Amino acid sequence: MTSPLIYIYEHFTEQLSTRLEFYNFLNDKKLRSALVEAARSAARTKNTYLSSLYRRIAARRGANRAAVAVAHRILVIIYHLLKRKQTYNELGPHYYEERKHHHVARQAIKKLETLGYTVTVEKQDQTA
Repeated sequence: MTSPLIYIYEHFTEQLSTRLEFYNFLNDKKLRSALVEAARSAARTKNTYLSSLYRRIAARRGANRAAVAVAHRILVIIYHLLKRKQTYNELGPHYYEERKHHHVARQAIKKLETLGYTVTVEKQDQTA
C-alpha cells in the first residue's frame, strides 16, 4: 500500500495536463480518504492556517464537514503548488483575522452592543 501523499502526487502528476475538477474529488475513494486523513492530521497541528480553518468550520458545521472542507483546501493548495512549481507558504493561524480586520472589528462591536455595552472605537498608533 502506498502512502497517501505519494498517491496524491501520482494522481495529480497524471492529471495535471488535463482539467482538474475540484468538486469531483469525493468520487475517488482513495484520494478522498488520503485527503481527509491529511486534513484530520493538519487539524491537530498548532498555529497553522489549516488548523485554524478546521476549528472555524468545525465550530459551525461539525467535525466531519470541517475535515472535508480542509481536505478540499489541501487539494486546492496541492494543485496550485504543482501547477506553479512553488513551495508551500504557511499563511499562519490569524490569516483571516488579518485579511478581514475591519469586518472582525465591526462584528465584535456588534456582539458587545447586543450584550448591552456601549462601545467607542479609536485607532491605536502603531509606533510603539
